[in-house]
Amino acid sequence: MTGTVRTEVDGRICRIVVDNVAKKNAFTPDMMAELSNAFTAFDRDDELWVAVLAFAGDHTTAGLDMPKFFGPNAERRDSPADNVDPFALKRRTLKPVVAAVQGLCLTVGIEMMLAADIVIAADTARFCQMESRRGIAPLGGAHFRFLTRTGWGNAMYHLMLCDEFDAERALRIGLVQEVVPAGQQVARASEIAHRIAGNAPIGIRAMKEAALKFIQAGEAMAIAGIPAIHAAVMGTEDAKEGIRSFVERREAKFQGR
Repeated sequence: MTGTVRTEVDGRICRIVVDNVAKKNAFTPDMMAELSNAFTAFDRDDELWVAVLAFAGDHTTAGLDMPKFFGPNAERRDSPADNVDPFALKRRTLKPVVAAVQGLCLTVGIEMMLAADIVIAADTARFCQMESRRGIAPLGGAHFRFLTRTGWGNAMYHLMLCDEFDAERALRIGLVQEVVPAGQQVARASEIAHRIAGNAPIGIRAMKEAALKFIQAGEAMAIAGIPAIHAAVMGTEDAKEGIRSFVERREAKFQGR
């Protein structure tokens, strides 16, 4: 069964729902393209003022469907240059985005929620930025957004340990803004979205744009550095071993080369 991304309109609110429950919402290249299209359609619709990013089932995402991105039969799906980037590394929407997460929220799941403005987590949420455990490195913005949300020490602690931590820890360090009982995260995110939509949309967008200008120079430098990170890690023997061990479901044995 192939995963998909669907949208639901509720007044001024657009819920963008990732649905690949059979694989714990693991992302395929097609799903990435669909998510970009959904955010772009939201951004271009003047009747929609706030987006809620949500995930079907018990989990946010187990990350990428690795063989489809990095295996011998890897697929590639390029979105149009003027599309909104779900990771907000290229074009981003200036409209408010609220993310709702639950269960496993791994790698790209963290990076997508950090591209949102506000995050509501279920008390079942478990976070892990584990790329370096697989011989690679975060390429979707975690290397700087983790830092701006949680501070240097907290960011390095979790990015270097590649450890799993719970929703209360995420709340304590500022990675998420609220923790609610499991099953209530989307409703709470939608409630917040409706409250935001009760404010003047032009003012909200102007405020977000101005806030982004405060950090955009640093973000631009961090984003510009992503190709160098990619070049430094993706061709290494450790990267091959990390991906191979993931596919073979075993612990990786890294050599530092």
